[in-house]
Amino acid sequence: MEHDQHSLPLDCWISIFSFLNEDDLISAACVCKEWHEAGESPWLWRAMCLQRWGFCNLGQLLSASEKYTWKRYYLHRSKLELHMASGRPGGNYTCKSLRGHKGKVVGFSYLVGNSSVLDMWTCSPVVCSASTDGTVKAWDIHKGDCLWSSSAGNPVSAMTTDPKQCVVVTSDVKGTIKSWQGQSGAELASFSSSSSHCTLLTFCKDGNSFLMVGAAGGSLLVLSSPLLLEISRHVVCDSFRVNIILPSPDEKWVLAASKENSDLSPKVFWSASLCCPVPVEDTVCVGLPVSGCVAAVFLPAQPARVAVIHDRDPLHHLTLSVFDVGVKKSKYKMEAEAQQVESFPLELKQRRSDIILQAKGSSTILITDGTDLNIYTLKGALIASFKDHIQPIVSICVDSFRVVTASRDLSLRVLTWKKDPDKRLTLESQYQLLGGSHTASRGFTGVACDYASIVASVESVEGKDVLKAYIFNS
Repeated sequence: MEHDQHSLPLDCWISIFSFLNEDDLISAACVCKEWHEAGESPWLWRAMCLQRWGFCNLGQLLSASEKYTWKRYYLHRSKLELHMASGRPGGNYTCKSLRGHKGKVVGFSYLVGNSSVLDMWTCSPVVCSASTDGTVKAWDIHKGDCLWSSSAGNPVSAMTTDPKQCVVVTSDVKGTIKSWQGQSGAELASFSSSSSHCTLLTFCKDGNSFLMVGAAGGSLLVLSSPLLLEISRHVVCDSFRVNIILPSPDEKWVLAASKENSDLSPKVFWSASLCCPVPVEDTVCVGLPVSGCVAAVFLPAQPARVAVIHDRDPLHHLTLSVFDVGVKKSKYKMEAEAQQVESFPLELKQRRSDIILQAKGSSTILITDGTDLNIYTLKGALIASFKDHIQPIVSICVDSFRVVTASRDLSLRVLTWKKDPDKRLTLESQYQLLGGSHTASRGFTGVACDYASIVASVESVEGKDVLKAYIFNS
């Protein structure tokens, strides 16, 4: 936008327009010629987008077709966020019940979701689910339709998705791991793990896709994806199942741990030594200097900073410790190292097996404690505690805009991020979404989100679990 001597600077226009709601922004062009010119300036809308959402993908917007303008993006996204923050049924969102499984839903995940800048206009979200009825299903959550279903096999015990490859991966109670083509449901490959309960993680390294498998007996298996060919195998612990596998944000590290023994330390592996066949003695890894692992999470705004809840004494009192993981190189070898940066005690009433740990940014920690959601700083200061549920929280979903908690009380609670008076990141509780009737359901068992929808699993009294999809209008 060009400015003459009477025009306001761009930052002044940004300040003025930021106080207007979506309807006022649209009508602002009618005020006068200068307001009209400001309202049509792509530089104004670009600056407003970046001021409000610092994570906008500039390349996608600038290279897209002319209909994807900064103005349209700002109006579309701000309206969507307004609806997600207020949550009025009918006006702000629609709810679909996805029925078809004849057993317990053991896992579900987005295969296609609204995660990037242009997805809000072009994407029809697809969620995949797996059940003890032995089937895998794909759902169009906007229409509420089942797109495909596998034939029934052994009861499924775990599942995950690889959206980049459009692949679904499952494991069953016989230890068979299978990969499925996400668009058609065709079976692609299978692998026998000899473990009735596996933990699955899809992982991308240098453009190649892998599947990390935590198995019984303390093994971490690395398979190619989707062909499921064994790349490497590593011992994390003896005799206990590996049930925590986490990738670092920079994709250079993978944490593996067992929650089944308080004497076992989590291990963090250099991902390059997992994804390439190397002698066991050349595997680069480090054991974190803690006893046990109740829960763990990498802080998303740091390349390799991990928080771990663990025992601090023989009486099983809990502590949260934070470590930076890195490498120490010498002339002949490379060694992994973990440096503790913070540690603080936790006083929780929840059973240790039910504690959920998540993180936001570089210094905000979220911990569930029974019916409560607690927000801490990295130094252990309790910022806020939310008591919105009357039964325990069983699952939590965290993204850049909101947090969603799922509870056995058959409700989802939606909270949005904000800054407190001390400029610390905290949450504001907004509204709840209900999952149906208590006479037919025992409560929510899981929740997942993309940018414009929420999907949750509901345990059925009759044993035929249901997915609930909440799609927000824009």
